[in-house]
Amino acid sequence: MCGIVGFTGNKQAADVLLDGLSKLEYRGYDSAGMAVLDENGTTSVVKAAGKLDHLKQKTDNGRLLPGTCGIGHTRWATHGAPNEKNAHPHLSGALDDDPSEYRASDVIGVHNGIIENQEELREKLLRHGYQFYSDTDTEVAIKLVDYYLKKYRIGPIDAINRMMVRVRGSYALALMFREHPGEIYAARKDSPMIIGISEGESYLASDVPAILQYTRNVYYIENYQAARILPGKVQFFDLNGDEISLEQVTITWDAKAAEKGGWEHFMMKEIHEQPQALRDTLHHYLMDGQLDFSQAGLTDEILQGADSVCIAACGSAWHVGMTAQYVIEDLAQVPVRVELASEFRYRKLLLSPKTLVVVISQSGETADSLEALRIAKERGLKTLSVVNVQGSSIAREADHVLYTLAGPEIAVATTKAFSAQLMVMYALAVQMAYVRGRIDREQYEGYMKELSAIPDKVASCLETKAHIQRIAARFSGARDAFFIGRGSDYAISLEGSLKLKEISYVHSEAYAAGELKHGTISLVEEKTLIIGLLTQRNVMNKTLSNMAECKARGAFLLGITQGENSEAQSQTDDLISLPVSDEHFSGLLSVIPLQLLGYYSSVSRGLDVDKPRNLAKSVTVE
Repeated sequence: MCGIVGFTGNKQAADVLLDGLSKLEYRGYDSAGMAVLDENGTTSVVKAAGKLDHLKQKTDNGRLLPGTCGIGHTRWATHGAPNEKNAHPHLSGALDDDPSEYRASDVIGVHNGIIENQEELREKLLRHGYQFYSDTDTEVAIKLVDYYLKKYRIGPIDAINRMMVRVRGSYALALMFREHPGEIYAARKDSPMIIGISEGESYLASDVPAILQYTRNVYYIENYQAARILPGKVQFFDLNGDEISLEQVTITWDAKAAEKGGWEHFMMKEIHEQPQALRDTLHHYLMDGQLDFSQAGLTDEILQGADSVCIAACGSAWHVGMTAQYVIEDLAQVPVRVELASEFRYRKLLLSPKTLVVVISQSGETADSLEALRIAKERGLKTLSVVNVQGSSIAREADHVLYTLAGPEIAVATTKAFSAQLMVMYALAVQMAYVRGRIDREQYEGYMKELSAIPDKVASCLETKAHIQRIAARFSGARDAFFIGRGSDYAISLEGSLKLKEISYVHSEAYAAGELKHGTISLVEEKTLIIGLLTQRNVMNKTLSNMAECKARGAFLLGITQGENSEAQSQTDDLISLPVSDEHFSGLLSVIPLQLLGYYSSVSRGLDVDKPRNLAKSVTVE
């Protein structure tokens, strides 16, 4: 949510800022702005509501903002309506039609996150003569830094540290000071921020893709730390103002992976990248045909010692957990509970001291998931994270981390990251089952053979796209759709339903098939689309019976099954047959046509597939 970009060096800052902000559009936003500070301490600020193109037009593609030091921002509204007044950057001074009123502002800044005590701080600043032009909590934070700067006659780092002590909430702040041209200052608590360095140039961003084409050498600033960023150099400070050292990390992602590469949409590109993402992720943990999690410190003893597993996640990652629950319990015979991370902190969960808590997050910065991880650690529980971004907060704070090798995922609707997470959880289930003696060596090798075959089978599943496109076109005007299944099919139905609703805006729900008759079937009418997942043979007939009940009320039935299935063929209006796989792992195949259905439904409605309304890629506020 929101995007921050900063640059100081020997290039025109506005060019870098606009390029970086365009790379962060996938995070979700409703306004954008930039500020450039020249060598004389003069600030130029331009903001625009709506798409980034509006900002480009107002600045003549950046040419109206000369200077080599600047910060930019795309805003996803929290406090205050999405308009130009509330867009970032914000200033310590006034902001009106006269540019001279803000060109001499002492502090200019952008912010991701939420300041929870902003009303209290606003009242304090009003008493000290400050005036406010926006409804944002960000303006409060900027003016609080200005207040400390002047009251105590201190430098930027000390003023920022006093601000950090005073505010409650989450923030990633990038600041410029009129008295310090050519420098950018940063501070962080619970919102992601990275700082990149190259020869004579420095970059700041809220996510890797914004700066990947400029540098691969980055630092991950920690909570309650501040940074002073100069061209080609950065200094870090703790809350006491003492200079500290941070480890430099090299980003291994291919810069081209964050580009469309000829595809019309990132989502379709990422759907097609799934075979390779699955292959890379699985092979990362394979050693001579056997799974090896030792690089994560996840020993056999840890897996043997867990008497239960608790999975915490949000959105699609929660669906991964729901799917994995069935497989872990069946193979490893370990009790599993799956919790929404957004509810984790509000429940008194009765977890044993031997519970292994697994937190799943693509970005590794999901606010609710991070909080769930911290609560688990406070209770002394062993924690494992499954994340896609190296060095992210959840990865750093968990006791153990299993990385997915999906590469950068740009589309808001996740596809390859979901699949890579599910591959990791399937592998974890097999390893737990083996080390706990629930499966023998022959079974273990059989499951590993099945997992290794999944990437090629996923590639075959992509051949269903023409079929799916026809179905999406046929139902382009549909108001409702229902996804049903039993067992792990139900869990994958949850993901299919989310894919359809988040990018097509079709009202869609997923149900355990047996629950339809407990109320929901009253919504089924003529031409309602029912998608039934039929990959679990032991419950397939029961799901088909539930689909038949819908058919009797005029619904159109689409079935998704494995291999030849004459029974499903005869009882559905249309059927998609996928390659045969072990039923434990069928979710990695059945999710493909569901992703395609969401994609083509969005396209048929003329919607923005990669940037659906009101959504953000990485939810970094609670």
